[in-house]
Amino acid sequence: MPTGTHLRDARRQLFDAAERVLLRDGPNGLTSRAVTDEAGCAKGVLHRHFSDFDAFLADLVLDRAARLERQAGVLRESAGTGTVADNLTSVLTILFGPIPVAIIPLITFRDELRARLRKARPGGGIAILAQATTAVSAYLADERELGRIAADADIDSLTLSLVGGGHLLFADRDSDPPATAVVNKLVTAVIADAVQRRGPRSP
Repeated sequence: MPTGTHLRDARRQLFDAAERVLLRDGPNGLTSRAVTDEAGCAKGVLHRHFSDFDAFLADLVLDRAARLERQAGVLRESAGTGTVADNLTSVLTILFGPIPVAIIPLITFRDELRARLRKARPGGGIAILAQATTAVSAYLADERELGRIAADADIDSLTLSLVGGGHLLFADRDSDPPATAVVNKLVTAVIADAVQRRGPRSP
């Protein structure tokens, strides 16, 4: 493995390398040496761009969380189209893709990383889960306003059930991601009552 390769976009390439290590070896295998070896560069490259490894990890998580926020915008745009269950199934599959699901335990088990993320985004909850929660809650509120779910639907409880249940479905790294039908079954069960009791404005 070369150690002196010049990285034209070091930040992006180091982030991409970290993702590959995380998916292959899990949180315990994600070290600064593993990342730089995967990227094919000297270890000093990482430390020229980041003060330490936890600073690197914090920037990685925040970068990927920002990506999720952009992707989640598509969910809100889908309000009023298709079916509520299909829209939620699609977004849960995106929000709990392989990289987001691999990042969550990394945050959970690294105290210093959590501390840095709280400092960067105070009150934001656990990154990735916070983005998923915000996206689902905003979408459900939009659908309630459109009358496609009941006017008295408890958005907070529905969101908690969808995000928590979705995370459990996708969290097993040793098996393939759940089939779309399995995710849709969960979503349909969670929102069934709210959809059945929707108001007169519903189609």
